[in-house]
Amino acid sequence: MENLARILAAHPFFKGLESKYIDLIVSCAANVRFDPGTFIFREGGEANQFFIIREGEIALEIHCEGREPITVQTLKQGEVLGWGWLVPPYRWHQDAQAVQLTRAFAFDGKCLRTKCQEDKNLGYELLIRVLPLMGRGLEATQLKFLEVFKKNDLK
Repeated sequence: MENLARILAAHPFFKGLESKYIDLIVSCAANVRFDPGTFIFREGGEANQFFIIREGEIALEIHCEGREPITVQTLKQGEVLGWGWLVPPYRWHQDAQAVQLTRAFAFDGKCLRTKCQEDKNLGYELLIRVLPLMGRGLEATQLKFLEVFKKNDLK
């Protein structure tokens, strides 16, 4: 656990977070592995985790009726996957699928939400780190839709 605390403290997502909060976060962490083609979560499902990708690649996909799934974002080593665990109603807004063998740190969202209720400063610190993830995801989705619509207009 001590090694994980050092790794997390150095990760850009947790950079500058007080060590007491890193220790709380470590207590909610686990190592996970996903084989290629494995769905990590599905749109509409209950969001109770987030992940820091240690190695591998994960595709975030959305579904449009009558079309194949559209990959709106691909996440790789060092990136953070998932924000729905912190924002009510705690649901996933996309599918996440491992493109290749992926290893990650998984963080139990229910565990962290409980800790955030007990310490509002921790909640604030996590929220200000999650908000940019949401913004990047929204931007990636908008750009992908513009690309798809542009291709359709050219046909």
